[in-house]
Amino acid sequence: MVLFFSATGNTEFIARQLALKLGDGCLNLLDRVKRGDHSPIHSEKPFIICAPVYVCEMPRFMSAYLKKLSFTGSQDVYFIFTSGGYCGISGVLAKSIFKKKKMVWHGHAEFKMPRNYVANDSYPMLSAEETADRILASYRQIDPVVAAIRAGGRLTARHVFLFESVITIPFNPVWCKYKLTAKDFYVKDSCIGCKKCEKLCPLNNIAIVDKKPVWSNQCTHCMACISNCPVKAIEYGNITQNKEPYTLFMDEPEISLHVEWQQRLIGLIRDLNPNAQIILTTHSPAVIMDGWTDCVTDVEDIVV
Repeated sequence: MVLFFSATGNTEFIARQLALKLGDGCLNLLDRVKRGDHSPIHSEKPFIICAPVYVCEMPRFMSAYLKKLSFTGSQDVYFIFTSGGYCGISGVLAKSIFKKKKMVWHGHAEFKMPRNYVANDSYPMLSAEETADRILASYRQIDPVVAAIRAGGRLTARHVFLFESVITIPFNPVWCKYKLTAKDFYVKDSCIGCKKCEKLCPLNNIAIVDKKPVWSNQCTHCMACISNCPVKAIEYGNITQNKEPYTLFMDEPEISLHVEWQQRLIGLIRDLNPNAQIILTTHSPAVIMDGWTDCVTDVEDIVV
């Protein structure tokens, strides 16, 4: 079973592709994390846990959640990490958690995805071409990972040096406490009060007051609120202004849609949010017929 947490869509994209190719179930852990639900999760197949990387390791709230979570059935576990370029000591810490559970650790894989952390000017946004290149590279990486899991093999990633752990372990909690604050988040008048930010916050740090989001003092800078706002009404200080943090992934959006709506789909999304980069897979030519045929990459051109 594939388990995942994803704030901006990168990790969910990889998780669902893995589940699809493995013919396995896929469970979004967000609701369980928000409720503090640690009831056992059962699977007869290996557990494949997918997580983003924040400040050189797995999000602290997710580490804490997994430590309390019980796994029944299979005792085999694989880990998948997505990051904007550096996964730090994520694999080392994940291995430690599951070794203590007496589960069989089969290693981890690292996927370099589009950079979605928009609340810091030290991390410039990628160009559309760079974003597409990263997604295609990640897509090509999926099949070897699937093959290793099916064979019961081991996933491998870069070697983590001791000095990385020595620096990161004391540094991460301090940075998270003093730097990952919500005080600079604010909402513009264009907010439509849809409550999506409240629903997506893994730490329940957002409350809707008078139809507008209000942030409390607990934040992990996952960027779920700002990246999923359908009308781009959320900003972080003056850092996020004029940035384009939105990447929308869709898998076969034509399912259950009338052909006329398929043809209008991309245009309607662009009307709603012109800053969104849309990446989708489809079997329907109608989806791209309204002026998007020049933006198509055939799957045969990206499969190794």
